[in-house]
Amino acid sequence: MHIGVIGATGTIGSRVVTEALGRGHHVKAFSRDASSAAGKEQRENITWSSVDVLDPAAVAAALPGLDVLISGFQPGNAAHDITDTVQRSIADPTVYAAAARALLKALERHPRTRLIVIGGAGSLEVEPGVVRADSDDLLHATLDQVGLPRAYAAAVRGHRDALNVLRTSNRLWTYFSPAEDIAPGERTGRFRTGGDQPVVDAEGRSRISAEDAAVALIDEAELPRFVQRRFTIGY
Repeated sequence: MHIGVIGATGTIGSRVVTEALGRGHHVKAFSRDASSAAGKEQRENITWSSVDVLDPAAVAAALPGLDVLISGFQPGNAAHDITDTVQRSIADPTVYAAAARALLKALERHPRTRLIVIGGAGSLEVEPGVVRADSDDLLHATLDQVGLPRAYAAAVRGHRDALNVLRTSNRLWTYFSPAEDIAPGERTGRFRTGGDQPVVDAEGRSRISAEDAAVALIDEAELPRFVQRRFTIGY
């Protein structure tokens, strides 16, 4: 397959690239500084270029030949400066919905290309009808636990708004909510898949490694099960 990856140097995006290449796919990797990234990535079946995710025409120009576009868009460069990304996300939480609209607009010219958006876990239902992003108390408790400022609640809601934008579209979109606790770790290939509720382990934790998130994303690219739907994973 030919798979595009926006945010290809990010924590999840870089692992998506590695997973896709490991399975023999061709990757078109997008990064803000593609020339710098290309210098580090001397691998077969990968090309690097830059694209402005908020520019539908630029995204559309990058789509020809792609079977799937996986977007791990974040403002700033989270892999190198997570504090800057957090601050940018707080300053303009509408950027996630804007990116979703731009990606959908680009797909109007290429309606057969599938889109997978890597989003957030805050829009998952913690119990039937209760979404963490809708509750200040639930959000603040989680943000305190993971060490993020409470103001980041605006960004969590920004991710939820992006999902709602996708839900109004008839394009071939999929939204991926990672587990609430996601960090670099081990690629096990063993996890469980869910829909609108978090997948929790025996201790009640929603967790996954970034490596296994990449496995799930390429699984979905190869064999789509969640077109026009959201899915999540966990151990």
